[in-house]
Amino acid sequence: MMHISILVPKGAILASLEGSRQLFAQVNQMIKMNDGEPIFKIDLVGLTHETTVSGGLFTVNATALINDIPKTNLIIIPALDGDLKQAIEDNKDFIPWMQEQKDNGAEIASLCLGAFLLASTGMLDGKKCATHWVAANAFRSMFPDVELITEKIITDENGIYTSGGAFSYLNLILHLIEKYAGRDMAILIAKVFAIQLERDTQSAFMIFQGQKEHEDEPVRKAQEFIESNYKERPTVDQLAYMYALSRRSFERRFKKATNNTVIEYIQRVKIEAAKKELETGSKNVNEVMYEVGYTDTKAFRTTFKKITGLSPLEYRNKYNRLAMTA
Repeated sequence: MMHISILVPKGAILASLEGSRQLFAQVNQMIKMNDGEPIFKIDLVGLTHETTVSGGLFTVNATALINDIPKTNLIIIPALDGDLKQAIEDNKDFIPWMQEQKDNGAEIASLCLGAFLLASTGMLDGKKCATHWVAANAFRSMFPDVELITEKIITDENGIYTSGGAFSYLNLILHLIEKYAGRDMAILIAKVFAIQLERDTQSAFMIFQGQKEHEDEPVRKAQEFIESNYKERPTVDQLAYMYALSRRSFERRFKKATNNTVIEYIQRVKIEAAKKELETGSKNVNEVMYEVGYTDTKAFRTTFKKITGLSPLEYRNKYNRLAMTA
């Protein structure tokens, strides 16, 4: 029987913790209904017998403590809440246990902001990782050696798994169920819980937030200028001249500070403005394209789809109430 350890960290978000347990437990239930033997033994593993979660609103009773589990097959790290640096500090005693379990062959999966606790073990260094897009800038700042893939719902690298934002953790649990219990069971569980299968990207949900938590004042001023004047199509040379920098130095400093090239930043600001207009306005796609400073239809559609995963028309039809009822 496969042993699953769902961690109960202090400050965990209850939804991902209990949701994971429910999905794995439902697999056992389905097998028992067909006179089979359960394949998962599921423990809620804590540092203490009782742990407050979801901002202190709930208390979870662990079924085991880390010292009670000499060996496990799969560790699930649920999403964390609040100050993430403090959450890592509060739960640091999980880290050597997780490292020991990984050395003994265990696989590890982090859900949403649980990636911060997983990354603090060092096991994600040099690997791809997904987490909630809201925390992307903070994650990159804290864990520069991890390759953050903000658009992905799931990453799977040699027994280390991560998931994107919020309820996308359900897709990672289905991925694990398919691996351990088969495709047919994963489809059945998806139907029971009404989970959409084969979601690959969270790009359509992302809101661009320019990384301004840095100390490079000319770059910060350039960011603010771009955000206020994106319709005017500022060039890299113009921006470098405005802040008395060579183009090469400006581009290098901008990339280091924001994790985007200057051109990428301009594109993301334009596309974010286009998204807002497509969500709430009555203008058609071409009108929105001109509104945000594009004149080339193909370039606009290509850039929009690259960033959001949807064409401008698909995005409008998905999120604009008027378009949905037309």
